[in-house]
Amino acid sequence: MSAMHAGGEAERGVVGAWAGGGGGSAVTGPGVVRESGVAGRAVLAGMAGSRTGEAERGVVGGWVSGGFVGAESGVRESGVAGRSVSAAVVCSGVGEGAGGSAGRVAEQGVAGRAVLAARAGSPIGEGQSMPLGPVCPEADGAVAAGSAEGGRGPGVSVGSRNLLTDNPALYEARFPDPDRLAGRWAEDCLRRHAAGPRVLDMGCGTGRDAAQLHAAGRTVTGADLSEAMLAHARVHHPGPAYVRADLCGFDLGRAAFDAVVCLDSSLLYCHTNDQLDGFLASCRRALAPGGLLVAEMRNGAYFLGRTDLLDTPSDNAFSWQGTAYRSTTTLSVDRTAQLLRRTRVWTADDGDEGDGGPSSVEQRSAWRLLFPQELRHFLAAHGFEVLELHDGPGPRTEPPWRDGQLPGSTTDADRLHVVARLISSH
Repeated sequence: MSAMHAGGEAERGVVGAWAGGGGGSAVTGPGVVRESGVAGRAVLAGMAGSRTGEAERGVVGGWVSGGFVGAESGVRESGVAGRSVSAAVVCSGVGEGAGGSAGRVAEQGVAGRAVLAARAGSPIGEGQSMPLGPVCPEADGAVAAGSAEGGRGPGVSVGSRNLLTDNPALYEARFPDPDRLAGRWAEDCLRRHAAGPRVLDMGCGTGRDAAQLHAAGRTVTGADLSEAMLAHARVHHPGPAYVRADLCGFDLGRAAFDAVVCLDSSLLYCHTNDQLDGFLASCRRALAPGGLLVAEMRNGAYFLGRTDLLDTPSDNAFSWQGTAYRSTTTLSVDRTAQLLRRTRVWTADDGDEGDGGPSSVEQRSAWRLLFPQELRHFLAAHGFEVLELHDGPGPRTEPPWRDGQLPGSTTDADRLHVVARLISSH
């Protein structure tokens, strides 16, 4: 499979003048792109043909990678609230939203974000959504999206910046959570500590946990940096309000929430002390007096003297909608930066031997290695009292948490769970 392209998570406003030579199109032949720009930000769409395009609906103000066809049709998407984008790839003059010369990509879009898509012929396409405003560096596509640490079948580009977090439906297929374990665990923490009803799920990802908390009767706001994740959440997990916000620094109103929930190691996308301070200061501003912070993440202390997760690459394979996806993941410790770095090589194969076999791409991400006492110190410095700090049971432990189980008292295993109360807003 050689089709690679990245979806643009765009915002309001119709794209203005075409770039790439002033006014008019910039199509000059097979695999060449059109560009459009608004306020100095360009949108580029690239193509590489071999895959059938998937139709996608319900994307708010953006379009998502859908795959291209080597001979026939393309991708078309409709948004909600009157905002829509259409794109098509035509290798022999047939498609939706485009036509004419071979290898042509037409894009009609919305402004507000810059999108880069892989070009034809590139063995490793790097489709990357480039968010507006400050972002946590090296965030794994999603805070950044809530990540099961790691959602589109046919037509998904392995050239996305992060295959799973750039493609929410595929993400949910790879990390199914039919019992909504993480959301139920978070609700249990909130209930045991008598939290009020207003909850912010920071790094909400696809919205599953936010929707679970909403189903439990809470008034929930889900926040994420990824427009692709937010668009998916609005359509597939309705109920909460979904907003775009940066984990490393956000302002969603003073004392607007009774609890902030941050699951699946999302907090660890704060790589530096300044970013972690920014997150905790934002939580302090967002929480009402006595509000809770509930977080779940990898435990940095686990890697003191242990190498079992570092010694051998882990392999995973799954199939979805006719495409076989495989990944090989290697973890390493960057002691200088105090980061756990991940290198993951993806291959995707739809069984079509005519396109040269499976395509592959290498993707990199990292998490802060936070140690239990270090986390206590940061929380205290920002006016939080730690109520619980333990390594399980939790939603990602083995065995996993079950309804009614109380927290443990050790912090030795590979997951870390914290519940802290805001006792000072200054």
